[in-house]
Amino acid sequence: MNNNTTADLGSGSIGKLLFRLALPAITAQIVNVLYNMVDRMYIGHIPEVGATALTGMGVCLPLIVVISAFGALSGMGGAPRAAIKMGQQDNEEAERILGNCTTGTVLFGIILTVVFRLFSDDLLMVFGASENTFPYASAYMHIYSCGTLFVLISLGLNSFISTQGFATVSMLSTLIGAVSNIILDPILIFGLNMGVEGAALATIISQAFSAIWILHFLSGRKTKLKIRKKNLHIHLKTYLPCMALGLSPFIMQSTESLISICFNTSLLKYGGDVAVGSMTILSSVMQFSMLPLQGLTQGAQPIISYNYGAKNADRIRDTFFLLLKSCLLYSSLLWAIAIFAPQVFVAIFTSDPALTAYAKWSMRIYMSMSLIFGAQIACQQTFLALGNAKTSLFLAILRKIILLVPLIFILPHCFADKVMAVFLAEPVADTLAVATTVTMFAIQFRQVLKELRTSREAST
Repeated sequence: MNNNTTADLGSGSIGKLLFRLALPAITAQIVNVLYNMVDRMYIGHIPEVGATALTGMGVCLPLIVVISAFGALSGMGGAPRAAIKMGQQDNEEAERILGNCTTGTVLFGIILTVVFRLFSDDLLMVFGASENTFPYASAYMHIYSCGTLFVLISLGLNSFISTQGFATVSMLSTLIGAVSNIILDPILIFGLNMGVEGAALATIISQAFSAIWILHFLSGRKTKLKIRKKNLHIHLKTYLPCMALGLSPFIMQSTESLISICFNTSLLKYGGDVAVGSMTILSSVMQFSMLPLQGLTQGAQPIISYNYGAKNADRIRDTFFLLLKSCLLYSSLLWAIAIFAPQVFVAIFTSDPALTAYAKWSMRIYMSMSLIFGAQIACQQTFLALGNAKTSLFLAILRKIILLVPLIFILPHCFADKVMAVFLAEPVADTLAVATTVTMFAIQFRQVLKELRTSREAST
């Protein structure tokens, strides 16, 4: 990446910038999901015990999601604030944010390592480990937890690379870990006959490679913001606003396990195993299909944050509307496939006729409002890019905690077809959340642009 990247955020073509920053971000998102799938693919093929070991790893996923969510506290909270300071030409404060978030990430890594080393077995039992699956789940988590620090550095500090405009470098951070994991998995699992422990060891070694790459780049000559020893001491006035802004993505990620438990509990009660199997397909489709939207918003974040700091209202407005159009175009395409050709998605996960039929009709309900979800993501992530912690946190809690969880249990009492009612909770929550988000955004965004224009005119 050239040295003019940061300057381009304030003056380059918005369309070209968004494409240049979003494409590596989308690639990194997809690679990251494949990263998580590789372990499951190899573990599932361990002779004789593959199915049981795979189920055991599935029990570990809620804990792994929680660990990943902590990376968002410092990373996704600090990176937009650093970009805003860069837009204000205050690179000294931006570097202080990076240093504070680095220390915070390390502290969280140490604390979580101790917690999971001591209590992971108890937590695994809470999340449904059985007598058969517990040995595999425990073996995986005891090794995986040793690499918690590497995971947090990889997920958290990588945001500070992309927020400077170095999207390709940020993508390479993910690729280094993913490729290493793909190579190490078969060697450790089958070659050295380590089984589940080998999969966990391969993962933490791969994350260590990514962490080293990230720390090397952020300490090197090419980065605009450097990790400096003088900035590692935490200043609460610098660090707490980053934590506040990071609470929104933290809640969005950490509550995924809660949502899965709620859906599966209700569907098992009303529809049995086939309904739960269908939900597994739907959630997988939703997770994977949302990656391009997340990549688009990650590409737009540095542009919006930098220009917010630079008080360039017109550039913020143009970037947002381009982001909104792109997100809505993609979500419309996604909706059309889900409604008119759901078999395109379902066939990826199953060939069983009964499950295929069940998943097809349930997908039409579950994803019936994905048409407008592009607006939700574009607006919510722009709030983050503008450093609006309170609204971002409220919207994160609104959709999943306030709306979706209660609806999963309330709607079955309102319809004769109770399974349909459970699936209906998703589009109802989406509709209410999008309406609220867009309304709040329209009001606040107009006010933000007005204040920026007034401030810029006063300074000139």
